[in-house]
Amino acid sequence: MNLTRSVRRLAVAAAAALLAACAGPQVDDYARETPKLVLRDYFNGPMTAHGVFTDRSGKVARRFTVRMVGRWSGNEGVLEEDFTYSDGKTERRVWRLTDFGDGRYTGRADDVLGEAQGRAAGNALRWQYTLKLPVDGKTYEVQFDDWMYLMDEKVMLNKAVMSKFGIRLGEVTLAFHKP
Repeated sequence: MNLTRSVRRLAVAAAAALLAACAGPQVDDYARETPKLVLRDYFNGPMTAHGVFTDRSGKVARRFTVRMVGRWSGNEGVLEEDFTYSDGKTERRVWRLTDFGDGRYTGRADDVLGEAQGRAAGNALRWQYTLKLPVDGKTYEVQFDDWMYLMDEKVMLNKAVMSKFGIRLGEVTLAFHKP
């Protein structure tokens, strides 16, 4: 009987440890970090980003540059993104953003399924959405879990995990720069 109880306790402790390890960081973990990220301030005016997509093995599969312009009127914003890939292909995404205050944001774009949800605290933003991704004539719905970190008033870093059915497909890493 004592052995069964001990095994049960050990199994419960292992399951709790596993769940805690899977929980990952929360945006509130960065609440005291500075400078404070306010999307209406950072995504306002022109900026450029340079990025890579790495596949699940870590190999760089695509390189790209993004030219952006953000404009805000009250709590509504528009962020125009023009992508140029290293193979010469181009792509455009226009985000329509809403600032709900208290670090809460939503966004819509033509190639985003439904609405993106974001939450900022301190210097960080977590931005989650489902992208309709065209590949070889087919369109796949993939989930993005973006983390953005404001380094200073001109530089922000972005790391995004792309997945489907919970399986990690790769990562996008970006460095934003404001003139």
